Amino acid sequence: MTEDKGAASKAIHPWSEDALLMKAQRYAEEMRTYSPEDWQYGLLSTFVLEFLARAALAKVGSALLADSSDWNNIYYALGGAPKASKFIPRSIDVTSVIRRLRDIIPEFTLEQEGFAAQHLNRRNEELHTGSVPFDGANPAWLGPYYQACESLLKFLGHGLSSLVGSKDAKTADAIITAFRDESAKAVMKTIAAHKTVWDASDARDREQASHQASAWATRQKGHRVKCPSCSNDALLTGDPISEAQLRIEEDLIVETQQYLPARFECIACHLKIAGLSQLSACGLGAPYKSTSTYNAADYYADQYAAGFEDDNNEY
Repeated sequence: MTEDKGAASKAIHPWSEDALLMKAQRYAEEMRTYSPEDWQYGLLSTFVLEFLARAALAKVGSALLADSSDWNNIYYALGGAPKASKFIPRSIDVTSVIRRLRDIIPEFTLEQEGFAAQHLNRRNEELHTGSVPFDGANPAWLGPYYQACESLLKFLGHGLSSLVGSKDAKTADAIITAFRDESAKAVMKTIAAHKTVWDASDARDREQASHQASAWATRQKGHRVKCPSCSNDALLTGDPISEAQLRIEEDLIVETQQYLPARFECIACHLKIAGLSQLSACGLGAPYKSTSTYNAADYYADQYAAGFEDDNNEY
């Protein structure tokens, strides 16, 4: 029993591959409690990416994470216990981490390095300035984000399911595939053509069409977005990728569910886009959250009528 207790209590080195990967998984689990449109999701995604990157570099050798300006940092990374007074271990910044990974991991390309640097800079902006870069942001970054995570995880000997679970990994794979589809970028020409026609139309016709589009988007079922061609209210529709979640707020039932976009329509400029690849190419391919609110009495009455027979227990 003594040996087992000692083995269990042995600390994992904070700069080790295992410790850093577990930290990434911890933040990924918390990230998944939010929708990609929530600012918390975006911020937590940057923590996941950094810890994955540090884990990948630690796989080569934890000493690569050490700030070499003080040899004690390297000694600490190698498992030593520096005797320097008031020693606090210092690692290299994340920009240096991803720069090194680009030279170490063939799959971690220059484009992925550039995306990672940009995404982590959003985190710095969120934490160190008054700006709110993740507020109301269209999470069009999910394609390159999952692609970068996939490359790092592959180097670590894992798949995306080890980070986001098997079900969400299927969604992530679909987003990556859509992001890689170069042919889908031709949709930008279609958008530009609709914009040209819209801009050339009569101002009064545009105003009327805008009002009609706003009313239509409000009444129809779907996720309201701004049209990439004319900037009017338009709708995304798609397929559910999660089970509906219910919560009670006073006498109301609030139902939320995640969807993966499949179709887009704008009745103002008549732009229509079909398929996740083309939607991703124009920044509309990120999963979205649908929220519906019901009166509690009506909700349970409908549930009863739909799924239960009368309980006739009279004798």
